Amino acid sequence: MAGGAGLGIPHPEGSARRGAGSPVAGDGPGEAPGRLARLTAERQLRRMRGMTALYHRRFFAEVWLTLLTWLGLFVAGDLGTGRVFVALPFVALFGAVLTAFDASYLIFARHYAAALERYLNRGLGETVLVAAELEDAYLFRLRDRKVVTIGRHFTWFGFVTAFFTLLGVGGYALGLHLGLEALDGQPATGLFLGALAALTAAALGTGLWWFVAGTGERRLTGILDARFPLE
Repeated sequence: MAGGAGLGIPHPEGSARRGAGSPVAGDGPGEAPGRLARLTAERQLRRMRGMTALYHRRFFAEVWLTLLTWLGLFVAGDLGTGRVFVALPFVALFGAVLTAFDASYLIFARHYAAALERYLNRGLGETVLVAAELEDAYLFRLRDRKVVTIGRHFTWFGFVTAFFTLLGVGGYALGLHLGLEALDGQPATGLFLGALAALTAAALGTGLWWFVAGTGERRLTGILDARFPLE
């Protein structure tokens, strides 16, 4: 968005065109630093909203990339050599890690945006910016324990996450089955299973530590709550 007005953010002193450091009529000796801080917070809020949109687009692009790659390999294995099937569970796992990375940045941007809205609302003296509250109610709650974006406060957003997760698990399981059939007990079977098990354990273990145990969000809130205290 080109300006704060697109976010419903009133520009201090009613002007969006003046530069951050330009004098404003009526500014007292202590008002200019506060005005600069507000303008900086508005710019950071626009940046976080842009990041949220970007990582939503990336998420769906990577879902399509993973799905089409998996289907392409499945067709190739069915029409040609079945050994192509051994790649299927790795593709499913790769897609899961990629989309979880996108979710981690979405969570980061939402936390920072919520803190900036608190700061700006206090400066305005009333709750004008409510996007963070709406996202908490409509999408997923930030401060609840959850599996990436699936928490106790279930929403359509959570359902879509669960749907793609289950689709990925199905693709992983079918790929594992077809891969084992294609290898048919050959010496490479052990390498296949060992590599897949190691990568799966690493991805699941790190995901549980970062998302489910709340490690990542605690790191964010520890800093943001100190800089932008909750009321």
